[in-house]
Amino acid sequence: MMGIVIPAHNEAERLAACLQSVRSSMRHLATHGIGALLVVVLDACDDGSADIARAHADQVLEMDARNVGQARRAGALRAIELGADWLACTDADTQVPEDWLHGQWTCGADVFCGIVRVDDWGDYAPEVVRAFHASVPQDGHPHVHGANLGLSRQAYLQAGGFMPATAHEDVGLVRRCEQAGLRIARRIAPCVV
Repeated sequence: MMGIVIPAHNEAERLAACLQSVRSSMRHLATHGIGALLVVVLDACDDGSADIARAHADQVLEMDARNVGQARRAGALRAIELGADWLACTDADTQVPEDWLHGQWTCGADVFCGIVRVDDWGDYAPEVVRAFHASVPQDGHPHVHGANLGLSRQAYLQAGGFMPATAHEDVGLVRRCEQAGLRIARRIAPCVV
């Protein structure tokens, strides 16, 4: 079984679309005979995210840490506790493709590092946009995005899981996976928006 972990801090505007896309990917995965469980971790939310999460998720955890590392860790541990063999992570402001979960499940490695595509650059400076598009990603890329990350339960536990951090908790986990000699699939597909 796969466990999907999504931390959220005041994401009411985007959370429903995210969770609907994840549910679509879960239905696709089920056609391959694989079950999944969706865990949303609400961290210091006061904007209506809780109602949205409860309408779509199998498990909703609430905390007041204001710490994405702690939120991801809590969600991962709950998914493992409920029997997940694989943890798939994304963010509450993303949308995943239908084959997202199946692509991770069949990656043939202990860890899946995918890429993201940004559709709305909002207030980002032009130099940030240029830097993001400076190279064309290909399989074997060096990127780590918590919005498109997955790993086996065994790999997660062996590497010590997500550490409390307000940023880069995903990078730290993947570095520890590398140091442990785990197999990492760095793929451009499936891509998360």
